Amino acid sequence: MLKIDNLNQYYGGSHILRNLAFEVPAGKVTTLLGRNGVGKTTLLKTLMGLVPAATGNVRFYDTDLTRAPAYQRVRAGIAYVPQGREIFPRLTVEENLQMGLATKSRGTAIPDRIFEMFPVLLQMMRRRGGDLSGGQQQQLAIGRALAMGPKLLILDEPTEGIQPSIIKDIERAIRSLAATGEMAILLVEQYYDFARSLADHYLLMERGEIIRRGRGEDIDRDGIRELLAV
Repeated sequence: MLKIDNLNQYYGGSHILRNLAFEVPAGKVTTLLGRNGVGKTTLLKTLMGLVPAATGNVRFYDTDLTRAPAYQRVRAGIAYVPQGREIFPRLTVEENLQMGLATKSRGTAIPDRIFEMFPVLLQMMRRRGGDLSGGQQQQLAIGRALAMGPKLLILDEPTEGIQPSIIKDIERAIRSLAATGEMAILLVEQYYDFARSLADHYLLMERGEIIRRGRGEDIDRDGIRELLAV
């Protein structure tokens, strides 16, 4: 579904992303792990067109999106939940979710499955996004991304600063989405146990490079926890 080839990115004189090449297959969860500062968020911003690629190719299905603006990537079916959530704090929960329908025809309803996964959002439809807890805001950010019916869902550290009970809710939601086979999921995460529990495939990033990759079922045997701790 998503294919990255020879992707490079620079900030000033720093080489941030180094010849990255990997695929995110349809109907699977691909987990990207790595410590702070290795280039994970820069990679996601490059995939979304928020930061231009210096060299390389980004292909989604049969479409070359390397130079496409962010809105074209969204129209192609890529949804992004950024680190820090970035919901609209002055808009209600309902209005935030409706923002996810921007690529749909006027009058399109918010999908019921969002409320099935995150019932609290239905209870708080009239409440401002900024009045929600951090965990509820994360659920809202994921719900907003799902409203568009994406083919690829990109999640940047969805467990950051979230209480354990809501982490479990988010884990169940991601697992249920993956089980449908409707979309590919690229999950960037530092919380090893969360990433391991969901990964069909894993990538380990260090200093802007992919240094290990493999099947999710092999992640413990491949010693990835230990490499993250080094």
